[in-house]
Amino acid sequence: MTEIKLGFAPTRRSIFSAPDAIKYRGLTKKRLEELGISFVDIDDINEEGLLYDENDRLKIVEKFKKEKIDGLFLPHCNFGTEYECARLAKDLNVPVLLWGPLDERPDENGVRLRDTQCGLFATGKVLRRFRVPFTYLTNCRLSDPVFERGIRDFLAVCNVVKTFRNIRILQIGPRPFDFWSTMCNEGELLERFNVQLAPVPLPELTAEVAKAKAEKTEVEKTIAYIRSHMKVEIKDNEVENVAGLYVAMRRLIEKYHCNAGAIQCWNALQSELGIMPCAANALLNEAGIPMVCETDIHGAITALMVEAASLDGTRSFFADWTIRHPDIENGELLQHCGPWPISVAKETPKLTYPLAFDHPGSLTAEAKHGDITLARFDGDNGEYSLLLGNAKGVDGPTCMGTYLWIEVENIKRLEAKIVEGPYIHHCVGIHKDVVPVLYEACKYIGVKPDFYDPIEENVKAYLRGE
Repeated sequence: MTEIKLGFAPTRRSIFSAPDAIKYRGLTKKRLEELGISFVDIDDINEEGLLYDENDRLKIVEKFKKEKIDGLFLPHCNFGTEYECARLAKDLNVPVLLWGPLDERPDENGVRLRDTQCGLFATGKVLRRFRVPFTYLTNCRLSDPVFERGIRDFLAVCNVVKTFRNIRILQIGPRPFDFWSTMCNEGELLERFNVQLAPVPLPELTAEVAKAKAEKTEVEKTIAYIRSHMKVEIKDNEVENVAGLYVAMRRLIEKYHCNAGAIQCWNALQSELGIMPCAANALLNEAGIPMVCETDIHGAITALMVEAASLDGTRSFFADWTIRHPDIENGELLQHCGPWPISVAKETPKLTYPLAFDHPGSLTAEAKHGDITLARFDGDNGEYSLLLGNAKGVDGPTCMGTYLWIEVENIKRLEAKIVEGPYIHHCVGIHKDVVPVLYEACKYIGVKPDFYDPIEENVKAYLRGE
């Protein structure tokens, strides 16, 4: 489980009840503790532990930056001080969660103590004036299920944003010549999104493989893992090469301080090592280090975003859209030569030969069925977007490689979306509905969300707490 740290800055306004605001600051803090949320409070800033004063705000900025918070939570414990909230959010440049507890019934004299909802309207307007994107959690009680759901979804949004702003991808070799579809604009990715690439040539990789095999210890541990988790149908020396490749790629990831990788998986590698890298990729993917095929940098970015959105360690899988289902009208085959993590499989994977290649080193296994999210970050001509949607696993013919037959709402609409772009035949899937989280995260990272089914209003309704 990834830990995300929130800056907890409850706010009030002077003309409403300060004692009631202090009360709700305490109640909200207690609820976060009950939910196991990691947060930094402002109890040491002033006696009330509330944001309403500019001198205090400056101290809060310093504290939250020192604590390296990942998101800012602004509970409006009464009306709130909207300009202090906006100034704080602007200075911190992290995702912002705006919320306030539902007001009680006015007393017998018509007195109201907080007017929280009214304050939320004001702060929302001022945040827009400051051009600060924010997430809104509906005005509700602390005990309402929608509060917990909204907090946890916001943590996932923070994780996507944090991950996206710190992407460094190990690029092993150039893209295969035939794969013009996987080209990317390295300079633009850096300038627009701070996505950094660490390119290394294939000889550096093969040298690291030889070194790992000579040292033996990590390679032998990996071989033992392979034999206990896979049905091995290749020669012993080929298994050793798979293990050596995994150890080498992991070492290079660590050497260049990367959090994902993309490899030129064919065909120069086969003349050097005699294997496909698919199974080694699968081992990295299982370890939580996305490694994608065919030097697809945009695919690696997608995998990092999708896994960050899950927040719970659920592994993703990198797939080709390949062929229509022979029997189900809106069915489609997701498949790749064998790089999917073992935990995705519904059966013990076979370590064997892939489809269309003569070298061993790939996995064959059908993935688990169930509900999944499909996504693809991509762009061309200076415009970037994130394709999003849902699907479900279905039965279909046996295939080679790692594969899953899926069904979507309208395959022709999806097909047109991919062909017309800016997408390609690659996507990332995950056995979890993270569409709302990815949609909400897009507002913070400057990427346009793009649905292949008309579900945007449903996603917005979910985020509103409906």
